[in-house]
Amino acid sequence: MEIFFQLFWLFFILSVLSPYLQQQLLYGARARKIAELERKRRSRVITLIHRQEAVSFLGIPITRFINIDDSEQVLRAIRLTDKSVPIDLVLHTPGGLVLAAEQIAEALLRHPAKVTVFVPHYAMSGGTLIALAADEIVMDENAVLGPVDPQLGQYPAASILKVLEKKPLAEVEDQTLILADVAEKALRQVKATVKGLLLRHLPEERAEAVAALLSQGTWTHDYPIDVTQAREMGLPVSTEMPLEVYELMDLYPQAQGGKPSVQYVPLPYRGEPAGGRR
Repeated sequence: MEIFFQLFWLFFILSVLSPYLQQQLLYGARARKIAELERKRRSRVITLIHRQEAVSFLGIPITRFINIDDSEQVLRAIRLTDKSVPIDLVLHTPGGLVLAAEQIAEALLRHPAKVTVFVPHYAMSGGTLIALAADEIVMDENAVLGPVDPQLGQYPAASILKVLEKKPLAEVEDQTLILADVAEKALRQVKATVKGLLLRHLPEERAEAVAALLSQGTWTHDYPIDVTQAREMGLPVSTEMPLEVYELMDLYPQAQGGKPSVQYVPLPYRGEPAGGRR
């Protein structure tokens, strides 16, 4: 019986420590892959990757967004980078806090050497704002950016202003009027920020038009801007994605709460497999 209890406690301890140990091994693998990419490109590589990861002892998934902690860390990495050293930012995010995204974007904009942002899958909202600060945006052929129109709580700022257009002021609640005032300021501020970033690549008139397109509620906030559309806007987009970026993304697995919903043989297929189209 005593042996049984010893085995039970040993199993319990290993079960508790296993997620932590796996996470530490993953951190080491990420650091090695980042160093490999830095040697290849002779640059400082920074990652800003937000997935739902199991980060605690018990493996509880935590969803992450751009926040002040992110901006502090990215700004520190930029400060530690010599002005002559290029910066490569691997970006994978649904967005987040506007203040944090603006801080990162402005810091990248001020870096004298070339700044490249890699978007292997998506960089929405605040992620797009950061990407606009780059000298070059390298996107996977199927990757997307998104609008940067500000959101006030659960409502788009542009939609709040629509209320004032459709209802007499006497019928609008005071709280809505206050929100509309804040929304107007937010839209103006974000547009000015976006225009300032775009002036690096576009003439003023074009920068003004694209800034309005991206920031004034033209689309829903989750509207996908693909490579073709980004190029039509005049953004400096390339699709020459280094293999190491994909390999790095593989080291940021999505937390699985149950059986995986997508399965495939994780090997490259060359030519046409058996049973292909005729």
